[in-house]
Amino acid sequence: MPERLLPLLSAQPQTGDALGARLGVNRVTVNTLARRLQEDGVPVQVSRAGYALPPDAPAPALVTPTGDLGAAHRYHGTVTSTQDALRAWADDAANPAPHGAVLTAERQTAGRGRRGRTWDTTHGTLVFSVLLRHGPGGGPLSLPHLALLPLAGGVALARAAGVGGLKWPNDLLAPDRRKLAGILLEADLRGEEARRAVLGIGVNVSAAPEGAAHLREFRPDLTRAQLLTDVLRELHTWLAAPPDEVLHAWRAASVTLGQPVRVQTPQGPVDGTALDLDPSGSLIVQTPAGPLTVGAGDVQLIGTLT
Repeated sequence: MPERLLPLLSAQPQTGDALGARLGVNRVTVNTLARRLQEDGVPVQVSRAGYALPPDAPAPALVTPTGDLGAAHRYHGTVTSTQDALRAWADDAANPAPHGAVLTAERQTAGRGRRGRTWDTTHGTLVFSVLLRHGPGGGPLSLPHLALLPLAGGVALARAAGVGGLKWPNDLLAPDRRKLAGILLEADLRGEEARRAVLGIGVNVSAAPEGAAHLREFRPDLTRAQLLTDVLRELHTWLAAPPDEVLHAWRAASVTLGQPVRVQTPQGPVDGTALDLDPSGSLIVQTPAGPLTVGAGDVQLIGTLT
């Protein structure tokens, strides 16, 4: 299987003989495995010096974990979505993914965002998912904690990116309000707790779809591997931070608060001004009829009015 070769590859070229000795195969087989990885979408570089990954690749050998986050890390070429692939790994009876496991991929054939929207990974993107089996300190994943996870993830992403602001509930925007990144949280609920949660993040790093932005416009030397390392470090901090600290940090990075917005409620669209977040992370909107609390799970924020 070509996956046997992938964990051995790094940014430094290694000869087919050297890799073959580690795998117990000959160099012809190594070449075959490398070609199959390329066919699957992994950017394996093949040269006279040997086989390597580009320094930009978000592969385990090029990414530094922080604590549990990224200590277990799988890197794929093509998957339906990193969310689905990580859930399948979590369900593997023989080798289930542990808490903090990370799964990255070069391409998704069915990547999705919030409310089932598609996430385009045909451009230079970093897409990954993180498995959370418990809350801070090993406690259960309670519903109040789950509600704050996308906000904590947004704060971590904004700090790692070093540019842009947060749009409630799950987007990172460039200074000119073009989209840079998005966050998706999916949880398997069990009563008032979650058995596990999967936090997915997609970032435009070196290119972007029309109308969106990418981080190299602002940080030309940034690599996906370095960004993933930085995001994992920040996630380690903010996923364990007290709720009031998460809310304070999110408010400081917000581009939504104080702005006119339109929200879609069960009774129809309502225009107002985004005032604040409540303790659960829901958005408080001032409308002509008075304050309206908007929960990300049941009301859609259509966008900022111009």
